[in-house]
Amino acid sequence: MDEDTQSGNEGTADGGDDVESDTRPDARSLVEEAEPNGDETADSSDAVDGSPDGGSAHSGGSTADRDAQNAAITDEFPVDSPTDDSDGSDDVDESTESDESDEPGGADDPSVSDPPAEAGSSAADGDDSPTATTAEDIDIGESIGPSDPSSLRVGGSGSTSYTDSDAETDAVDDADPDARSSDLSLDEVVLDDDDSQGLFDDLLSGEPIFENKEVLRPSYTPHELPHRTEQINQMATILVSALRGETPSNILIYGKTGTGKTASAKFVSQELESTSKKYDVPCEVEYINCEVTDTQYRVLAQLANKFIEKNQDVIDDELEELTDLRDSASNTADADAALVGTDFETVADVEARIEVLEADRDEMEQVPMTGWPTDRVYSTFFDAVDYEERVVVIMLDEIDKLVEKSGDDTLYNLSRMNSELDNSRISIMGISNDLKFTDFLDPRVKSSLGEEEIVFPPYDANQLRDILQHRANVAFKQDALTDDVIPLCAAFAAQEHGDARRALDLLRTAGELAERGQADTVEEAHVRKAQDKIELDRVVEVVRTLPTQSKIVLFATILLEKNGVRNVNTGEVFNIYKRLCEEIDADVLTQRRVTDLISELDMLGIVNAVVVSKGRYGRTKEISLSVPIEETEAVLLSDSRLGDIENAQPFVQARFDN
Repeated sequence: MDEDTQSGNEGTADGGDDVESDTRPDARSLVEEAEPNGDETADSSDAVDGSPDGGSAHSGGSTADRDAQNAAITDEFPVDSPTDDSDGSDDVDESTESDESDEPGGADDPSVSDPPAEAGSSAADGDDSPTATTAEDIDIGESIGPSDPSSLRVGGSGSTSYTDSDAETDAVDDADPDARSSDLSLDEVVLDDDDSQGLFDDLLSGEPIFENKEVLRPSYTPHELPHRTEQINQMATILVSALRGETPSNILIYGKTGTGKTASAKFVSQELESTSKKYDVPCEVEYINCEVTDTQYRVLAQLANKFIEKNQDVIDDELEELTDLRDSASNTADADAALVGTDFETVADVEARIEVLEADRDEMEQVPMTGWPTDRVYSTFFDAVDYEERVVVIMLDEIDKLVEKSGDDTLYNLSRMNSELDNSRISIMGISNDLKFTDFLDPRVKSSLGEEEIVFPPYDANQLRDILQHRANVAFKQDALTDDVIPLCAAFAAQEHGDARRALDLLRTAGELAERGQADTVEEAHVRKAQDKIELDRVVEVVRTLPTQSKIVLFATILLEKNGVRNVNTGEVFNIYKRLCEEIDADVLTQRRVTDLISELDMLGIVNAVVVSKGRYGRTKEISLSVPIEETEAVLLSDSRLGDIENAQPFVQARFDN
């Protein structure tokens, strides 16, 4: 093929069609040979493509010129005469037909439209004679490319290529235009995935067992406290004087953990406040947990800020009323008549009172949690509590923690305030687990603080059963508990000094285990599993967080007890401790420091260390484990360093042999 034809093929490739050079002449090469001026031909092609009716009208030239060009093309590129087939189609070379059918834009490609009929050509006259290939016969779609920009594909060489898969897609789109769809966006993908099961869907699929789980929490204050009626009535008879405007006696409440001290005190306090509102008597109860607020500064600051907030609320309410009164009096002709029935004679008196209240409000400053001198904090609290007439009961829970941390200065100041207050009165209600904490108090504080004492005895199994049944009726759905669940929880808790908090915790944990297993009811097996879980959780949490040296000391004690040694002394533990440190390449502490670590383990309740005298051999500590051996050893071996000890048995055995 000559260079002009090859150049025409390259131009066709740029137009979007990839046609074999040996199958049909390129349109642009034909036009270039027919018309020396290639610019006019290009303009002609553009005019054809831009024609509104899809015809072949050219921008320049006449019909005679066009016929002359066609004749010249026919002379150079003669076309064989077609033979009549049974289907009336032209006889095309077999190889050419095969190639064109495989190429996009071929005879079988539905995406390429038929060439438009040429006005003035021999075909329009119905002549069956052979027709010459002219510029007007060239398919515009093949030369320029597909009109749909979305069907263009960018090839690797930077030119556009139209593949067989694209032709198939176009064929489907032509058959069904609605079938064409754009790429799915991320939102559509997420929306289509709504029906899939998420992480919590399976867990929420089962029916819940609990009706109100919060009833089983220690922070819940019930409306009725079984088997504490006597203690509640005793507190009520002491605090009733507050409703008469008198100063109640100070109360100290003793009892072991889980005996209902805090719950009973809060119940009485709620009843006291509700009754004071009923009879319009200013009486307030302020609760402070001294295990958290454990210093004199924090106690006084917390109390001062609470009363400052209440005073500001009172001032705001009064200012609103006085402002409305002043406005109504100022807007009427007879101001004195508007003030009839009030404590003010003139509008000026109302404005003076408003100025006083605003000044008082501006002077009230919140106490920061640190930074002020203690005497300034005390003075601020004193002014705040004495701002208006009221009776205040200060409930100090875990009062023994406050005394241990900061001494009895706070109790001394609070118990002596009534002699200095003008408008208000203060009473103290202390709650403690330690029956002997008053032994460390100053005699003056002890005499004024312990005016009334109430002791809460532990619950027995039957009382715990009643408490659990009372809470379970509210906490669980109907028929969610089997008959043996509550008695078993009560029995387990009664074995541990009658702790109601432990019994409630056990019942709640059993319900949670049943709910996680998607069981319909809570059964005895769930209670026993909850008992093991609570015990193991406590041991695991304490032992797991021990320092490495303490773990080694504890592991040495376990090895001794596992090998039959009873009443282990400090020297025996130290000998095994040194061998273990050498095995895991840890620093060896002195025997005195190991003794201190044993005392810390004793304080945590992991071991029981008792100092015994050996006569002329001096004194030593006899050590025994207070936790399950197997579970504790498993937790220790889970440590990365202690896990390197594959078999500690030879160390102990060697020590005994020696």
